[in-house]
Amino acid sequence: MACRIAGRIVVVALALFAPAHAAYAAGAEPGKQLQADPAPCLAAAAVNDDDRIASLCSTLLDNDKTAKPDRIKALIARAGVYERRAALDAAIADYDSVLWLDPTLPDIFNARGELWRRKGERPRAVADFGAALKLNPDHAAARANHRSLAQELERAGVLKAVAGKPSFNCATARLQVEKAICASPLLADLDREIHGSYVRAVQQARDPRDARTTRREQEQFIASRNAQFGKPGYDLQKAMRERLQRINGVDGY
Repeated sequence: MACRIAGRIVVVALALFAPAHAAYAAGAEPGKQLQADPAPCLAAAAVNDDDRIASLCSTLLDNDKTAKPDRIKALIARAGVYERRAALDAAIADYDSVLWLDPTLPDIFNARGELWRRKGERPRAVADFGAALKLNPDHAAARANHRSLAQELERAGVLKAVAGKPSFNCATARLQVEKAICASPLLADLDREIHGSYVRAVQQARDPRDARTTRREQEQFIASRNAQFGKPGYDLQKAMRERLQRINGVDGY
């Protein structure tokens, strides 16, 4: 029995050491593999040569012997190329890979967030900006992006809540022109824009005389609107658009 066990150990030992022996025979040091050379990819990235980055860094990334730090650098470089070429999904995919390899990079979270924002994926963008700030509370770009996008989302929420509603309460509308405005989401939105622009113009007036002029013009517009509505040739929507342009200026401000 002892002889049979010893024989089996010898067989297993020979099997385990066979690959090592083969490696020595081929001239390679056991336990070590040659790493892929990142120099061409990194050199192309250093001079912002997009064509060479796309080619050389892709070759480097396709090599399973590429070291992790070099793989991250190649992915970041190629993502930049994709971004400049407006291939946003491809750029995001490369940033995904970077963060899978190293989830501690606030710059990459911020960069990916900016791409999500460009794609209109605002909740994802906010999440990435927040992740960048969690890693680095002093990240200026992420802080600015997070603040501006949060304000944008807040405004979007407000606009959605008041969409199709005029500046006045339709429940108390008595005039036919007011009822017509309430019945049309387009006219209701125009009325709200006019009122908002009017209030802003009064608040930002350079002196009291300008504010009084703006108030007087607004009162005249409303009086004319109420009197002219329903008469032949009167176009309410046109009159409202002209009033909005009058308040905001030709350039919209």
